[in-house]
Amino acid sequence: MTFDKLAACRTRKAMNSEQKALKKEYQQGHAPMGVFQIRNLVNEKVFIGSALNLPGIFNRHKFELQMGGHKNRQLQAEWNEFGADKFAFEVLDELTPVSDPQHDYREDLTHLEDLWLEKLQPYSEQGYNEPKKTKEQRLRMIAETRMAAALAETE
Repeated sequence: MTFDKLAACRTRKAMNSEQKALKKEYQQGHAPMGVFQIRNLVNEKVFIGSALNLPGIFNRHKFELQMGGHKNRQLQAEWNEFGADKFAFEVLDELTPVSDPQHDYREDLTHLEDLWLEKLQPYSEQGYNEPKKTKEQRLRMIAETRMAAALAETE
């Protein structure tokens, strides 16, 4: 093997090793995660949410609103009425990744979102969110659903 071929082979191996390291670093990195709001600039109503991937959730909400299929009907209706340029997509709070690569951030995000919901109270005239149900309310809903299903089976 000539010197030029040997040097080229070593260079390729070094590049492959560097590319693998960069790829691993990228995969271990985190997309920005945290709590966000979609704010109506006309009436200042807000929708609060949280996500493990803030750019991704912004894209999803924008797409659903543009296509007319957002799950929040009131937000969708006002988006249709006022137009996309009357809404701002904003990050309220960002989570900082911890050193443990196995850490599950979902519980952290839930707590952080609850704090923002409590602070801003984005319900009724102030926003698009629905108040979260208490544990008792959720259990009652489950029981009522099961009772209705059982009654339907006996008919």
